[in-house]
Amino acid sequence: MPGRAGPGARCPGWQEEEEIPDGEGPGDSEDPGDSGDPGCATHAYELLQSALCQEGLPRTLDRSAEPRTGFGPLDMTVCVLGSPTAFLPVLLEGGTRCPGAMVLCLSPTWASRVPSETSPGAWSLLLSRGVSFDVGGHSTLDTFVPPRRANYVTGTFVTGGPESGWVGELAGDLDCPTGGSVPLARRLEDPLVTRWVLAAHAGLPVPPTLAFVLGPRGDLPRELVAPGVQLVRLEDPQDQEKLVQEEVGTFLGGTAMEPYSQVTVRLAGWRWRGTDARSTHRKEEGVAVAQAVGARLRGLREEDSVLLEALVPTARLPAPPPRSPAPRLPVALRICTLVCRSWGDRPQLCQVACAVGRAEVPVRHGATLPQGLDSSLQQWGVVAPGQRQALATRLRVAAEAAMAALLATEAELSPQQRGGTRARTDILGVDFLLACVDDTLELVALSTNSQRCLETCLLAEAMGRAVGEPPGDLPRLLAEAMLHRAQCHLVEGKDILLIGAGGISKSFVWEAARDYGLRIHLVESDPEHFAAELVETFLPYDSREHRRDEEHAERVTELVRARGLRPHACLSYWDDCVVLAALVCQHLGLPGNPPAAVRVAKQKSRTHQHLQRCHRGHPPPSAFAVPCHRLQSHQDVERAVGTVPFPAVAKLEFGAGGVGVRLVENTEQCHAHATQLWRDLRDDTDHPGIGLGWGNAMLLMEYVPGTEHDVDVVIFNGRLVGAWVSDNGPTRVPAFLETAACLPSCLPADRQAQLVRAALRCCLACGLRDGVFNVELKLGPGGPRLLEINPRMGGFYLRDWIQEVYGPDLLLAAVLVALGVSPVLPARPIARTHLVGVMCLGSEHGEVLGGGGGLETLRVLQGRGLIRLNRLFEAAAGAGAYEEPCLSVACDGGTRAEATLRLLGLCQALGIDSPRYPVQHFLSHFK
Repeated sequence: MPGRAGPGARCPGWQEEEEIPDGEGPGDSEDPGDSGDPGCATHAYELLQSALCQEGLPRTLDRSAEPRTGFGPLDMTVCVLGSPTAFLPVLLEGGTRCPGAMVLCLSPTWASRVPSETSPGAWSLLLSRGVSFDVGGHSTLDTFVPPRRANYVTGTFVTGGPESGWVGELAGDLDCPTGGSVPLARRLEDPLVTRWVLAAHAGLPVPPTLAFVLGPRGDLPRELVAPGVQLVRLEDPQDQEKLVQEEVGTFLGGTAMEPYSQVTVRLAGWRWRGTDARSTHRKEEGVAVAQAVGARLRGLREEDSVLLEALVPTARLPAPPPRSPAPRLPVALRICTLVCRSWGDRPQLCQVACAVGRAEVPVRHGATLPQGLDSSLQQWGVVAPGQRQALATRLRVAAEAAMAALLATEAELSPQQRGGTRARTDILGVDFLLACVDDTLELVALSTNSQRCLETCLLAEAMGRAVGEPPGDLPRLLAEAMLHRAQCHLVEGKDILLIGAGGISKSFVWEAARDYGLRIHLVESDPEHFAAELVETFLPYDSREHRRDEEHAERVTELVRARGLRPHACLSYWDDCVVLAALVCQHLGLPGNPPAAVRVAKQKSRTHQHLQRCHRGHPPPSAFAVPCHRLQSHQDVERAVGTVPFPAVAKLEFGAGGVGVRLVENTEQCHAHATQLWRDLRDDTDHPGIGLGWGNAMLLMEYVPGTEHDVDVVIFNGRLVGAWVSDNGPTRVPAFLETAACLPSCLPADRQAQLVRAALRCCLACGLRDGVFNVELKLGPGGPRLLEINPRMGGFYLRDWIQEVYGPDLLLAAVLVALGVSPVLPARPIARTHLVGVMCLGSEHGEVLGGGGGLETLRVLQGRGLIRLNRLFEAAAGAGAYEEPCLSVACDGGTRAEATLRLLGLCQALGIDSPRYPVQHFLSHFK
């Protein structure tokens, strides 16, 4: 095959005018697409082989003669339609993350559309053939019998390409998430539409632009108001020459044009993508400019426009003396950015590439090979590293703001305008110019596109690998985004049996279940629970006496079957119900951890005693265990003294929320605390939700010095899939109630790695191989020591914080694992912000929050996005020594110091900080 077929040599998006394949494949090659369109499929297939060869990867293995079967509703399929090279790095990365999930469709005969069974009026896309990608860059040509249903679809929607017609037809009006469409691609390729959005909704500078359009142009607002963009609507351009001349004259003489000396006139709209139908004029040539506009107005269509725009020059910066006496020609710098819709539908900048060209000609994609931003800025004279970093940060903010604005306006379009109810832009290219405005550097947004920046950035990354640069993040970020959206679709409509509803702190579950399309069937002890109206099926059953969980599991199973329910998964996020959920999974034959493993993790003394017997591995799990002794009587206290040194920690064996935990200095204090606790906390009615349904046995464990941390882990089939470390502030000794927390952790990476490995080793040693678990540890000079394992998703604010800082949702991860599916999570999670929070207590802050109006103030601040407020209980929980926090208040910031300062100021202003509750001391660990 010709060398041009590989992605490194042939990159149509970088060449403004794309090369049109001639449809003639090599005569002596095997024809994998000989099923009605031999030219299309064969040519695309050979392009793929050439691209794989240039990457040093093996040719695609043809297994089409042996149909693959057995794909079911829990199998993930990400389908890429069209060009074999545009998404190749993403397909390869996705094949490594989820082998077999990425499928490339090269021909319209390889797929079919059938009416959707779940979304009336929509279609399901079924693949009968495709190229699947696996670990190590291996690919196979497969036939699927029966056809394989797509969970996510994207492709080359750019108009004018050889496959754009059939790609758009197959991807229209699908019932699964679709990463783009032909209508959305055309919208992105229209500079008038996107400049209006970027200027009016993202607040970005754009070149001063005067646009002429015909008729109403339904894709534009009736009254277009955007800084730098003026719109003139013409009924008949033939009879409105005078109006055109007046508008051109006013624009050229306006204040917006004062800094500029040249203008360009061009036709714009998606059909003009890649053309050079433009002319350049000096600003003083008003008559010639008006004539140029008038000439292009002739034959104008309704979806097109004529743009008169300032030719914005690239900023001229002081440059070092030339090495040669030869004249230095003025040049222009175009900055290409690629943004994707990442976790939580948030825009994330993936990569930046720059192009340099002659100043008198607009720098276009394909004018030159791409280069990096930092080296380009140095070449331009931005010498100070801090200044270059500040510009890179401004560029990231601008690019992500551009995508956020485009997504917001896109959401207001009708399904027909979007190309389907589920069609959304997931990958966006935004081009910028580095200009100089009022002696300061300014990023001017030029245009957007649906694919050119993708191919440009992939080309830049491929070029970097050729000179030994490490692989970039671009393919990984895009693959993760696609796989994540496919998994969100995978869980839609699944029946989830949920054991235990919890309190107000778990209210997010019902909203999340609705957003993910889950059908929740809830087993709950409280027949009046507020969640009864929020779930598909409410099954009241009193399981509060958890020492009878085997009996409860049989009753719940009978109840589920009597209702005719056939849940796909069963789980619990409520601490009391984790063993019951494991038993129900076992009875129903659903995926889950063995009940014995959950019992070991649930009972704190059994956890440590079990780990102390685990001596295999390096280091062995026993290295993280702490000496402890179960206390059921005062005689047990005397026996424990010989094995547990003082000072020690006395707490409930099955406790939760830190209730009843106390530091004891000697035997007498231990006896006194046990007497008080056994008197006050006897069963679940004394303090619901803290584990008294298991009894009120205690344990005495050695006090571990150091800082306290939560490690939330996602484990699938014994493999760590994701982990997040958060820090806790100092507790109010002698109690151990949580006071403050921060995320991300302050610890260096190697110390965080110690905690994560310790958490994983402890979970696996206890037999917890599948699930989302919260592990509490202390970190001292000698390394991590385990406090306890919570065999369920982290409580309080943790799910909310992790989603805000890193993007992934622990609830979705828990559902996927319960379904038997490995969640796709960020391989290299990067914090988007820093959160620092403080707990509030009814005893300390009840008056401030209630009568003082503090709670209402916090709600207002939360509504404005200035704080994060997590309600833990509707009213103060417990009293005195058994009190639990009622809410968590957190502030974010670009740095931990900024977030800490904001939080401290808020707490001082509202009266949360006091001599009895010194917030500054609680935040002192976060440095």
